[in-house]
Amino acid sequence: MKRFSVLFALLMVSAAGLRGQSPYESSADFAKYAMKLREQALLKVEPQVFVPTTSRTSMTRFPWKTNIVTTVFWIGEAAGGNNPVPNVKSSWDANWTSNYGGFDTPDAGSRRNYIPVSFVPRQNPFYVALPYNDVTHGQFKPEAALVIPWFKQVYSEPGHSVCKDRWLAIRKGNRTCYAQWEDCGPFRTDHFQYVFQNERPKPNLNRGAGLDVSPAVRDYLGLSPTDVTDWQFVEVRDVPPGPWRNYGDNNHFVIAKRQTEQRVVQEETDKKKK
Repeated sequence: MKRFSVLFALLMVSAAGLRGQSPYESSADFAKYAMKLREQALLKVEPQVFVPTTSRTSMTRFPWKTNIVTTVFWIGEAAGGNNPVPNVKSSWDANWTSNYGGFDTPDAGSRRNYIPVSFVPRQNPFYVALPYNDVTHGQFKPEAALVIPWFKQVYSEPGHSVCKDRWLAIRKGNRTCYAQWEDCGPFRTDHFQYVFQNERPKPNLNRGAGLDVSPAVRDYLGLSPTDVTDWQFVEVRDVPPGPWRNYGDNNHFVIAKRQTEQRVVQEETDKKKK
């Protein structure tokens, strides 16, 4: 503060020298004039601090589920072993495999850059399954509006899932991957007490697994077929850049990019018409 006192004194002297040129004639106006000069000078010497306008509190809004047994599943997977239901369709998409663009092979030799080499996915290859479905027979489950934290914010119409396409962060060691919720399991579709509350996953044939992840998530995190991870829900605005932003008609970032490109094209078209 000492340097500001010296600065203020210098400003007072400077202001006094300018008093004859100033429109302020009374001592009170002159004091205001000097203070204004001081404030302008301080703005030049003080570093500017910019506070982000986008809140990131949502990263702590949803707690981490820790030490969750995690298994790998994939679109088009046949039934067998510990997978009692084929994954040609999901809980929310009767044409999941065709809408995705094909069989999401888990074979590492048939994949490159987190996608199959044989086609470009039309949905996000970073996807997961959790053991809860908010919709049954085209209607919301009775507890859905009460237990799903974001239900009121994203509700659009009766029976239209508010869980599908939701983003998660999945963590293994010092790596964190981001993916969208696209199916229900493993094994259960009713365990809201775990998905949204504090219960642990129920015992099942896969060592009590509470999370299924796609081959892309597996590859990014370097997971074994059965592994242990942590996960949490995140808001779209908290999803950082990464390969999970690159593909998919259901991907918020792909949608936003397309909308921006369409707007630019429309603006250029409008300019040419003028």
